[in-house]
Amino acid sequence: MCDFNTGFRVPEMVKRRPVVVISPKIKARPRLCTVVALSTEKPDPIMAYHCRIDLQPALPKPWQSKGVWVKGDMVNAVAFHRLDLIRLGKDSTGRRKYLLEPLNTEIIKQIRQCALRAIGLSTLTKYL
Repeated sequence: MCDFNTGFRVPEMVKRRPVVVISPKIKARPRLCTVVALSTEKPDPIMAYHCRIDLQPALPKPWQSKGVWVKGDMVNAVAFHRLDLIRLGKDSTGRRKYLLEPLNTEIIKQIRQCALRAIGLSTLTKYL
């Protein structure tokens, strides 16, 4: 989850939203990462920088749906303090449970392709 509430203004993202981190760790950028936003609502119109992906396991409520949409035009470099793991509730001992399933490489590739298309670098998608 990424909190876009503070410091952003419409038409920027301005709420908490599920995201996928698409950047590797970079020594020169401690405590920063690049994320792409996800949405449960189908874009209208669907553009080349959007794609629908199926997450296994699916996101919990209120983001639960048969698939989520990659918003490749919503790429941001954010600090770790904006990020939080997706909470799944508590186990029988009262400890919090989190969604910790890594995405497979094919889904990450699709997300990166959407981001490249959104910033005008679609010719680079063949190298992923």
